[in-house]
Amino acid sequence: MQGENPQAFCCGFYRKLIGRICQEGLTNSARRRDPHRQGDGAQGSILRKLCLFMLPVLGALILQAAYGAVDLLVVGWFGDASSISAVGTGSNFMQMVTFIITSLAMGSTVMIGQHIGEGKPDKAGKTVGTSIVLFAIIGIAMTVILELFAGPIANILQVPAESFDKTVLYLRICSGGILIIIAYNVISSVLRGIGNANLPLLFVGIACAANIAGDLFFVGVLKLDVAGAALATVLAQLISVIASMGVLKKGNLPIEFKKEDCRIDRDELKKVLNVGVPIALQETTVQISFLVINSIINGMGLMPSAGYGVAQKLTSFIMLIPSSVMQSVSAFVAQNTGAGKKDRAWKGFLTAIATGCSLGVVIFCIGFFGGSVISRIFTSDPAVIEQSAAYLRGFAPECILTCVLFSSIGYFNGRGISIPVMIQGITSACLIRIPLALFFSHLPNTNLTFVGMSTPITTVYGICFFMICFARLKKKGQM
Repeated sequence: MQGENPQAFCCGFYRKLIGRICQEGLTNSARRRDPHRQGDGAQGSILRKLCLFMLPVLGALILQAAYGAVDLLVVGWFGDASSISAVGTGSNFMQMVTFIITSLAMGSTVMIGQHIGEGKPDKAGKTVGTSIVLFAIIGIAMTVILELFAGPIANILQVPAESFDKTVLYLRICSGGILIIIAYNVISSVLRGIGNANLPLLFVGIACAANIAGDLFFVGVLKLDVAGAALATVLAQLISVIASMGVLKKGNLPIEFKKEDCRIDRDELKKVLNVGVPIALQETTVQISFLVINSIINGMGLMPSAGYGVAQKLTSFIMLIPSSVMQSVSAFVAQNTGAGKKDRAWKGFLTAIATGCSLGVVIFCIGFFGGSVISRIFTSDPAVIEQSAAYLRGFAPECILTCVLFSSIGYFNGRGISIPVMIQGITSACLIRIPLALFFSHLPNTNLTFVGMSTPITTVYGICFFMICFARLKKKGQM
């Protein structure tokens, strides 16, 4: 199928974006085989390679989490508890949508990384073209669905009556920017697949700066409340994607991409989906479980709902370290697997656990002992602060445990063995996290500390699950 094919026509916007990334790709074979080329994780110090990738990813995730956090922060300054509840619930849902997209895009990241490790930039280009078409179709479908069902979604989440209309408005405005979110994530998946985490950091930094300015203008100056926060988020993402077109024009990357590649290649589609779909299903189930917890807490009243909204914004930052570790491990393991260096991939996994857990201890102390202090960043309401701090005390052990779990997920993703990841995610969410949250929420004189404990308990199960998976891989001689 050529560029004028309807499939490619629908994805013209994305084709131009990725085309600008790759149009000056490295076509010289000697240069492609240079062990010092950008993003080659199969050479050099393991800790250094992981850190060089992880730090920009962490920075990008911090700024990405700042979208909803800044919305909540500014709305907390100028609005009331109903606005905090609406932005908290609405941004949690949109975060779920973003995570699902990112998880599916992990299939592209892993396959690009493996093709780079194999020294096959032409196949990496086919993966890029297939991803453009795939995600354009997904983006259009998701936009229509979310616009039509924003009200029912708010009902399912049991949004308090005081904040229902505001939540629906926030969801509808943000869902209008799904195509922009997908454009960013497709670009980032390509860059991370080749080991470049710096440009995604730049793009999300631009978006975050624009979002802060937009929030202050729309919410603080124009007094648009929740609608202003949503508008600022969408416009910030649009500005980031537009800016990326200019920055990436001079990109010099190890991918051979042509216009003719902007089509569905069946072999590459199968590989991308074989990795990405199980990861996306796992992430979808996990995120839905957190939305169920959100719904359970919403049923406890307005103040617990508002407090959980603040706590979730804080935990979204707390979880950034293990998330960055997971993405780093995935890219590192994918490149080393493609290069046939499974021993080095395993050493990278162990190094990531040690690094992540060391940082996790510090974050645990902040969340457990300083929850009320950091909650004051978002609100001055004593009742909301108390509820937020209570949840953080129960959640805090997750800061350490999840570094082990996420590193394990990153290892399996990088190896392209994503079925165990899917099974672990679905079983932990459906059999452990949700039942525990329901149980704790119905205890006599319960509080959000007990509900928060459901997450670290679930993570212990996930770690045990992957220990069994590793033992089976070792027994089969696949490690």
